[in-house]
Amino acid sequence: MSTSVEKTDLNEKVRDIGIDATPPKEVCNDPNCPWHGHIKIRGRIFVGKVVSTRMSKSAVVEWSYIKKSKKYRRYMRAKTKVTVHVPPCILLKAGDLVKIGETKPISKTKSFVVIEKLGE
Repeated sequence: MSTSVEKTDLNEKVRDIGIDATPPKEVCNDPNCPWHGHIKIRGRIFVGKVVSTRMSKSAVVEWSYIKKSKKYRRYMRAKTKVTVHVPPCILLKAGDLVKIGETKPISKTKSFVVIEKLGE
């Protein structure tokens, strides 16, 4: 097989999720993968930093934002931590920058899935 045929085979297995993101190079058979499975991305999309990858097929992602305090009439920093599903085709480690998307609840605490790895 030539390399162009292999690339077209990989592109045929990747589905369009409707978001500007690059699909992973690896192929997986996870039903909760947005690229190779049946799960749909809906709702909000965030960019955050991976804090922990100790769980299997899961990670903890956090991002910070600025909110206004009514009482003190000042701005303060806050952060949000969520548990996300990590498909086997996306390899992550702590400290990576990722794009995550909201989806239907996968488990009790997971309602987000990793769409792409942006950098380290």
